[in-house]
Amino acid sequence: MIPPRFEYHVPRSVDEAVALLGSLGDAKLLAGGHSLLPMMKLRFAQPANLIDLNRIDELRGIHDRGDTVVIGAMTVENDLIASEVLRAKVPLLPEAAALIADPQVRNRGTIGGDIAHGDPGNDHPALAIALDARLVLQGPKGRRSVAADGFFLGTYMTAMQDDEVLCEIRVPAFKAGTGWAYEKLKRKTGDWATAGCAAVLRRQGERIEHVRIALTNVGPTALRATAAEDLLRGRGLDAASLQAAADAAAAICEPAEDLRGDVEYKTAMAAQMVKRALSKAWSRCA
Repeated sequence: MIPPRFEYHVPRSVDEAVALLGSLGDAKLLAGGHSLLPMMKLRFAQPANLIDLNRIDELRGIHDRGDTVVIGAMTVENDLIASEVLRAKVPLLPEAAALIADPQVRNRGTIGGDIAHGDPGNDHPALAIALDARLVLQGPKGRRSVAADGFFLGTYMTAMQDDEVLCEIRVPAFKAGTGWAYEKLKRKTGDWATAGCAAVLRRQGERIEHVRIALTNVGPTALRATAAEDLLRGRGLDAASLQAAADAAAAICEPAEDLRGDVEYKTAMAAQMVKRALSKAWSRCA
């Protein structure tokens, strides 16, 4: 289908984009376009105005800030994969980005668009939660920083206001002894996850000192498995603790039945992804 008529705007700065959002009223931000444009073609979204963020250079790039890595919201997936800064300081992100869609999509799709859309099938919401990322938003009153954990409110619903632009994703650099993994079950290359799990943990001796677990596409939004984290903290990772964590994560799953599977299957696969991610993360602690 062909989308309805709209006006096209190309701001050159974040300030200009925010001003357009405030003055136009019925407007949508365009990043990579992989989510918005199909919705427009199907008439699920019918904005009178499109504000294209692709000419705003300040929204791109990956910057080393010591104990934090700052990623511009319009940075594309392939730039995440190629980043030496991320490989050295937050290796979960380039590894996970390589599992997203296909090379053509990764050349265009942006980390900020993936997060701001609020789709439970997208990968970056769970990754951002597991990484304890903070999201920098700019609106008419200036900038504010919001934790990724709590930003996602429901399907296509986030804490970002209609007059705000997502500018940066700020991710703490991994401390020594941190392990990581993103395990994703999908039917074929380019598909959304049937179920996925992002895990970050840090060991102190044979016990887990820090752990964060987040799930993809098994609820109305990305889910943080806090009960599973609590079961693991202060313990070693063995068959019993691994199973307990998987069971606790499965207990919070509320997947929607679709062509990828029914509720029971998706929940079971989420538990398996938790086991795989935790086992790999544990093995990588150094």
